[in-house]
Amino acid sequence: MAFVDLNSDLGESFGSYKIGADELIIPLVSSANIACGWHAGDPLVMARSVALAKQYGASLGAHPGYPDLMGFGRRNISASPAEVKAYIQYQVGALSAFCKAAGVKMNHVKPHGAMYNMAGADIKLARAVVEAVAEIDDSLVLLALSGSEMINAANEKGLRCASEVFADRNYEEDGSLRSRSKPDSTIHDEDECIARVLRMIKEGKLKAITGRDIDIKADSICVHGDNPQALAFVKRIRAALAAEGIEIRPF
Repeated sequence: MAFVDLNSDLGESFGSYKIGADELIIPLVSSANIACGWHAGDPLVMARSVALAKQYGASLGAHPGYPDLMGFGRRNISASPAEVKAYIQYQVGALSAFCKAAGVKMNHVKPHGAMYNMAGADIKLARAVVEAVAEIDDSLVLLALSGSEMINAANEKGLRCASEVFADRNYEEDGSLRSRSKPDSTIHDEDECIARVLRMIKEGKLKAITGRDIDIKADSICVHGDNPQALAFVKRIRAALAAEGIEIRPF
């Protein structure tokens, strides 16, 4: 039987600001990537998110980003590889404390936003990400964009990694995500999203924004939890996978 992981970026509320519907999304995904307080989240939210993931049996991961709360971590920051490495270790260390306090194991690390995209294209930043994770715990899995430099760097280092795909994002021909600053970066037609997901899993293929097919590896599908339609969409994806005999389980 084919299988795939469903992951979602969660724990993104902070202070008086509520983002997403974590308590509704976490029961439906197999992996939860928890914001670590720099692009989103705060200590209380981190503690609650870990508790929710433990309650519903979701695999727990850290979701570190740039120190950019106002920009939600989506603005490019000119940080050196040494800085990126330290940023990740600082944030993973914070979430690991909450995991330890709750008696659960952290299983993976997935960089967020601009850090994810920049390290996906820059091998020096990618190696910094991999070194950061490996030095903390070499049993952790790096969750990163399929075909990206982070996957290459993880394979080079011998760190376990999982290739991530996005249900609702358009791709460039080189396999990178289409920038959110460009038109058509996001796909809003749910039927199209689901058809693309099934093809990525079953055929290892995806149609880029140019119309050309590209190769892709789908170990984990990211479903966003920060929009009003997220809950219904995740339920639809689960139903479509079940109908095709594809099991949902952590990578």
